[in-house]
Amino acid sequence: MTQRTLAALLAVPLVVALLVAAASHPLPYVTYEPGLTVDVLGEDGGKEIVEVDGEQTYRDPGELRMTTVYVSRPNAEVSLVEVMKDWLSDEAAVYPYEAVYEQGTTDEENEAEGAVDMVTSQDAATAVALTELGYDVEPAVEVLLVTEGTPADGRLRVRDVFLEADGVEIEEPQDLVDVVKASEPGEPVTFRVLRKGEERTVEVVPERVDGTPQVGVRLGTGFTFPFEVAVNIDPQIGGPSAGLMFSLAIYDTLTEGSLTGEKVVAGSGTIDAEGRVGPIGGIQQKIVGARDAGASLFLVPPDNCKDALGAPADDMRLVRAETMHDAVEAIKAWVEDPDTDDLPSCDDN
Repeated sequence: MTQRTLAALLAVPLVVALLVAAASHPLPYVTYEPGLTVDVLGEDGGKEIVEVDGEQTYRDPGELRMTTVYVSRPNAEVSLVEVMKDWLSDEAAVYPYEAVYEQGTTDEENEAEGAVDMVTSQDAATAVALTELGYDVEPAVEVLLVTEGTPADGRLRVRDVFLEADGVEIEEPQDLVDVVKASEPGEPVTFRVLRKGEERTVEVVPERVDGTPQVGVRLGTGFTFPFEVAVNIDPQIGGPSAGLMFSLAIYDTLTEGSLTGEKVVAGSGTIDAEGRVGPIGGIQQKIVGARDAGASLFLVPPDNCKDALGAPADDMRLVRAETMHDAVEAIKAWVEDPDTDDLPSCDDN
């Protein structure tokens, strides 16, 4: 046996060991795979997802499906095998870690941000749907998140709308921040809030964090509505990307007849208070999920059109949705004539 042959034989175990280590060692990538879809006109655990109290509702056949993506979590150990599997698939995707998460992000921080985004999304969706139907909607300052273990925990609730703090009318978040900062140590701040349509008085004693009095809530822009609307979605589904579909579901629930013509419509897109549809992540994976759920039409945010055209949509029609109003009009036109060429197309974007 020559020296070269011996060296080659001795190197084989080392190469195998390196390949095994590479296959199992975590890599700095995030994987995207098609997630579940949810008919937001339906029920979850026997409870209507879109729940309205104080106004006539209509429960008609047809489906409006929000779409999701399975994204590897911030602290997940993504192996070479997983990366290669999703990279080779035309239904999944792989992104550098830094393109999705900030370094040091924890699962808890990610979930908290997702929860805040979901509350903001649902409130904007409700405001847009009611405005589209001609109802009056007023902006307000509300609780987006209550941090566990803080003075507000158990006293204030998510979606509490602030009316006053220590007698000061609250018109913007800074008004409330100023009142809390001016509070005396150990003395409660008295909040007058609107909770599910009823006014309540709540006292909270701020705690000092780095010398600054805080109560432990995340504030944001909410709305006061003429009646109660709730979107009862699984809290594990976070993020703002279902805003458009929530808005359409609320609109359909408050109008007689099936918006979708008793067919299955899916889509994705954030929504702002003016009804504009914004971009989302994982559009190709969401299109795959909608296709597999039997959707015939998929609503695409304008900024996602380029990537959407590369998704394996099969016979499912892709329609560009600039605004919630545009989406409503496009669905109605499609129901009237499924073969119409008069729908906003991603090819025109």
